Amino acid sequence: MKPIRLSLPESPTAVGVPEIFEGGAHSVVRRAVVIGNGFAGSENQSLGLVRALGLSDQHVLYRVTRPRGGINEWLHWLPVWLHKFLYYVMTKLRTKKLSPIPSENGSSVGLASILEADVKHIVNLARDTYEKDGPLLVVASGRDTISVASSIKRLASEKVFVIQIQHPRSHLNRFDLVITPRHDYYALTPEAQEQVPHFMRRWITPQEPPDEHVVLTTGALHQIDFSMLRNAASAWHEELAPLPKPLLVVNVGGPARYCRYGADLAKQLSDFLLSVLATCGSVRISFSEKTPQKVSSVIIKELAYHPKVYIWDGEEPNPYMGHLAWGDAFVVTADSVSMISEACTTGKPVYVMGAERCKWKLSAFHKSLKERGVVRPFTGSEDISESWSYPPLNDTAEAARRVVEALAQRDLTLRP
Repeated sequence: MKPIRLSLPESPTAVGVPEIFEGGAHSVVRRAVVIGNGFAGSENQSLGLVRALGLSDQHVLYRVTRPRGGINEWLHWLPVWLHKFLYYVMTKLRTKKLSPIPSENGSSVGLASILEADVKHIVNLARDTYEKDGPLLVVASGRDTISVASSIKRLASEKVFVIQIQHPRSHLNRFDLVITPRHDYYALTPEAQEQVPHFMRRWITPQEPPDEHVVLTTGALHQIDFSMLRNAASAWHEELAPLPKPLLVVNVGGPARYCRYGADLAKQLSDFLLSVLATCGSVRISFSEKTPQKVSSVIIKELAYHPKVYIWDGEEPNPYMGHLAWGDAFVVTADSVSMISEACTTGKPVYVMGAERCKWKLSAFHKSLKERGVVRPFTGSEDISESWSYPPLNDTAEAARRVVEALAQRDLTLRP
């Protein structure tokens, strides 16, 4: 795998020209604010872009978090402000004591240990430091961050550059740039139009093709790059380098909205892995936080006894990065766009398990990767010792290049 490098505009000071003659500090972006939603998969997209832009040491992370557990799992479809309000009322009614309601973007309701993203605070930060430090890059990802990011853009338009990752569904002009996978526009394809009844089409978003505000990617953004893989290879050398080759890495996620499965898929995956074990030197299996016990239990029961197989027990350190660095081939369940995208940065064989169970835009994602020759379906008939390759997915680096271009259109320069 070749290193991923991002070419940034040459610094004026590199040739001895003071910033004041090139637009001053007001034209230079040196820092970023990341607004996350508390979910690793979503936040990693923002952090990955910030890393690719060279600002990983000059960013601050804020979060928009929802109460979790119990009835909150039924309320998460509501706008985050309404969800918090209802949770607050229910909590106070249980304790039979009402007190003033906290502000939406102040300390979090029911989550006192987590600092919430505060629109006023971030806007004031952008205004108060603009003269000295220049404009603020704001990068947000996830549905719950949309209102916060768009409010910051509205209140401090000239002092911020706001990027929303994942499609905000409407009103793209609320942001300077939107970065989203192509499959988010699945609703506009002929295949989707055949699936959606005509009377429902007006309720399906987006309803218009991408405009100049939109950067389309193949998969999800993430933090994996050549430098991280090289460091992981060094860190895990002692444990993973001596393993018999080829090393097959299996990453198991969990059922998703557009990709439903259960113990039946786990049994099928186990049977397929048993079929290819003869062509493997060793197999390393990891479960994600979303993997249901009914799925992991089947795989453990079927494979844990085999001398070639190691199943991570969930205890730290997490071998995920080491597996990406040292794996010779990968099997990933179809539910996780992030895990598949990360595996495809290696340029090594990636087999997907269960793509036929995916629907709607997730099926479009798998179709696009398959057509590009980036992934193949896992069937249990593979010879893992026979390698194949493809141009690695460089979505994060490509998105970073587009950000640099968009900044230049506003006469802004990125200076890590």
